[in-house]
Amino acid sequence: MEANGKQYHIQLEQGDVGRYVLLPGDPGRCEPIAALFDDAKLVASNREYVTYTGYLDGEKVSVTSTGIGCPSAAIAVEELARVGADTFIRVGTSGAIQKDIHSGELAIISAAIRDEGTTLHYMPVEFPAIADLDLTMALQRGADKVGVKYRTGISQSKDSFYGQHEPERMGVARNLQDRWRAWEIGGALCSEMEASAIFVISSMLRKRAGGVMMMHGIGPIISLDPLLETAVAGLREIIAFDKAKA
Repeated sequence: MEANGKQYHIQLEQGDVGRYVLLPGDPGRCEPIAALFDDAKLVASNREYVTYTGYLDGEKVSVTSTGIGCPSAAIAVEELARVGADTFIRVGTSGAIQKDIHSGELAIISAAIRDEGTTLHYMPVEFPAIADLDLTMALQRGADKVGVKYRTGISQSKDSFYGQHEPERMGVARNLQDRWRAWEIGGALCSEMEASAIFVISSMLRKRAGGVMMMHGIGPIISLDPLLETAVAGLREIIAFDKAKA
């Protein structure tokens, strides 16, 4: 925390965000997501971290970009939790692992393969990266309401974008290719770069985390609108779930 009371990286303090936060990687996706909130306002922009806060169904909600990869996503979750957030939804794009997936299908992430280094600084490798069940079910209901095709399952969280897309030129090409085949055999849906850190750190902090990804597979992606609408619909579902329990 800086002397002004704001968290060092995200430049936010208590009251700036709601308990519910959507986490895209790309700062450029924050404004389109915020447009789906009521009365949304830009509250901070620093480095890769852009934050808007508004309302959904009377509840304060926020969107904060994490940048690319688990290290910066870990910082975002740590600092957002310090200023009052307790429910995180990773929102982004991913590469399909299963060969029958068409571009534009959504993956609602129930767990993540920890194929990255950041979470090894938090928990031993045997500790699983698991999404919150209530949040996962809320995202499923949200996807049903939007009417988008989705699958629920496991993602691979990796550190190297080009290690996935150009493994043959790497010094560890055989290892990368063998591991990719293992994820495919195991039924993993997609490959992205942040979910495992968000899930593991949220578990440690006793917070909730989930994820919804649009997958690149067969054919082009036409629009990200179904992804953003599903994330917001899922947020409405978890808000309603929490109100019913209160």
